[in-house]
Amino acid sequence: MNRKADVYCQTEFGVLKEVIVCKPQFMEIKEPINQIQQSYLKENINKDLACKQHKLLIEAMEQQGVDVFHVDANKQFPEQVFMRDSGFTIGHTLYIARLESEIRQGEEEALTNYLTSINKSYHSLKKGTIEGGDIILSGTTVYIGASGRTSYDSIDELQLNHPDLDFQWIEFNHAYLHLDCVFQPVSDDLALIYRKAIKPESIKKLEKRFSLIDVPEEEQFHLGVNILSIGNGKIIALPMNKQTNKSLEEKGFVIIEVEFSEIIKSGGSFRCVTLPVLREE
Repeated sequence: MNRKADVYCQTEFGVLKEVIVCKPQFMEIKEPINQIQQSYLKENINKDLACKQHKLLIEAMEQQGVDVFHVDANKQFPEQVFMRDSGFTIGHTLYIARLESEIRQGEEEALTNYLTSINKSYHSLKKGTIEGGDIILSGTTVYIGASGRTSYDSIDELQLNHPDLDFQWIEFNHAYLHLDCVFQPVSDDLALIYRKAIKPESIKKLEKRFSLIDVPEEEQFHLGVNILSIGNGKIIALPMNKQTNKSLEEKGFVIIEVEFSEIIKSGGSFRCVTLPVLREE
């Protein structure tokens, strides 16, 4: 799809129209960066199965009317499938991230080259480190995760570019990698959370805005928070996270179950592997 298109996102749950992904063709756990990866280091990743499950996600999105863009996988980047970290969209600006982990540096260039090829505009940040997994959108508020991979000074440029938005710093245990692994809104006033990972003062900030659905510990290990909202009350989620899915269904959401068990071995799920560039409110 080689055409000029709008760029816009202001929530995590608007109707998803366009998204960027990357096939897990060279996916591998080389240097464990979290508990989940450490658990699967010896077993590692079945690349063929990971690609089949990734295709299931793409088909599920396309069946819901989402246009899916594909960045070519590069064997230099074993974690490139997690496209959310390479960039993020706030309002009408698609930002290129500044990745902290050495094993992932260079993925940003692959994204910029691809965006140029499809005539999408983007903005390269100039300060600090910042990864898209730490950027959570909720209308006029943007929550920034203090993951250790995203530095506080990275917020300065975002605040200058978006003076009408409120940027809130959320502190949590770095072992959980990114904010979207422990907190994610599914509507204006409802969010998934893994409370044990988040600092009490930050939880208070979130409680002021949201009713919180607590994800149980065993489902957090299977990344129960890291669903993908595609709009109109529809959510893509893992079949194994039965309690979380039931809690969402009881709130009126439609759960589209997609098997993703191979990819989550590396510590990321549906939100991590998708980079939305266009959502409708």
